[in-house]
Amino acid sequence: MKNRKLGPFQVSEIGLGCMNLSHAYGAPVSEAQAEKVLLTALDSGVTLFDTAALYGFGANETLVGKVLKSHRQKFTLASKCGMTGVDVNGDGKLVRVIDGRPETIRKTCEEALKRLQTDVIDLYYLHRWDKKVPIEDSVGALSDLVRQGKIQSIGLSEVSASTLRKAHAVHPIAAVQTEYSLWTRNPEIAVLKACEELGTAFVAFSPVARGFLCGPLDIQGLDAKDIRKSMPRFTAENYAANFKLFAPYQQLANEVGCSTAQLALAWLLHKAPHIIPIPGTTSEQHLLDDLGAVNIQLGSDMMAKLEALINEKTVHGSRYNAQANSEVDTEVF
Repeated sequence: MKNRKLGPFQVSEIGLGCMNLSHAYGAPVSEAQAEKVLLTALDSGVTLFDTAALYGFGANETLVGKVLKSHRQKFTLASKCGMTGVDVNGDGKLVRVIDGRPETIRKTCEEALKRLQTDVIDLYYLHRWDKKVPIEDSVGALSDLVRQGKIQSIGLSEVSASTLRKAHAVHPIAAVQTEYSLWTRNPEIAVLKACEELGTAFVAFSPVARGFLCGPLDIQGLDAKDIRKSMPRFTAENYAANFKLFAPYQQLANEVGCSTAQLALAWLLHKAPHIIPIPGTTSEQHLLDDLGAVNIQLGSDMMAKLEALINEKTVHGSRYNAQANSEVDTEVF
């Protein structure tokens, strides 16, 4: 495992997205299983762990804090604010809310520090730009947290190149986190280049296309709380069309001599040195397979074959539904 630069840190070239352990893909795994995954990642050289206040409405931060607190000096800890659960109706049921107001950012950070059982968060992202609040105001609040020593660096998630530049003028942005994989190529429009120009790391979430690039999925059997049920690419019609890409993709993986997940991650690692993928999983076996991507070498011919096979023109369906698309600031084809 080699390192890549992320703000003031050197982190493993593949990090771990911790969301899957508590949120978004069905019922959370047991605490014992989650602990196995986290410690296996640490033992395997992963030094970037990514969580958020949103994931399980605090449960994921609590989990990461409990399991990894005794290893705190061994890794870079990333979390997120600006999208959390709020008891809107006073009935005890939390509703996801985007809120980038400075006072909310400060409050969320204090709560996160307690859950994570740490004195400082190394990288703190604005999970979504709250379009009711100027990005300069939200980043200004985050820069106050840097000065207070509560966070070390600032990140943004799902923003455009222009928003990144506005934010960077207020305070250096260490990382931008956005979905990026063979089947989600939007960052190539502008933000990937902007990150390179500004010295900002690009952290790629969902690098194996929400499991699509790992193998056949039983989309009819997805858990009721699985976020893919609301994603256009996973409707029966679109998934059937998209899955026609998988057999030739599997053939390319066979040519390289690796798993399909490894091929997806290796493609990202070869695209640019400022890209850091953060796959997530609930399985130690899948985790170790993912990390094996660091040993895969891809030539320019194979990179071209992959990009010609799976791209914005060959994939059916938007990555998000209309509601989710309205909440992000990323460029679209």
